[in-house]
Amino acid sequence: MQEFGREERVGAEIHRELALLLRDEARDPRLNQVTIQEVRVVRDLSHAKVYFTTLDPAQSKVTEAALNKAASFLRRRLAETMRNLRTMPRLAFVYDKSVEHGMRLSSLIDAAIARDEGHGE
Repeated sequence: MQEFGREERVGAEIHRELALLLRDEARDPRLNQVTIQEVRVVRDLSHAKVYFTTLDPAQSKVTEAALNKAASFLRRRLAETMRNLRTMPRLAFVYDKSVEHGMRLSSLIDAAIARDEGHGE
């Protein structure tokens, strides 16, 4: 059985705490519809890349800018919450396009199946 490394454990903890912070303390209305998908922390724990999605994909760039603007505030609040870390990783927010790609592929597959069923008769 593979053990999780420290960076995976720290990433999971940041994921949980960041989701709570955005839900409970974010005053910016653009940040209320954000879902944190994954947090990847580098081995030396100096940086964390936070992947997120939004309910409205058209607002992804605006939301990404708002999150990156709030990154220092969120980092400070995380440091207050997670006292077991000596230093809190710097946060960089990136929009996760994998959900959009999955939905697009699913619709293409559904269209191909419907087209094949129409030709089968």
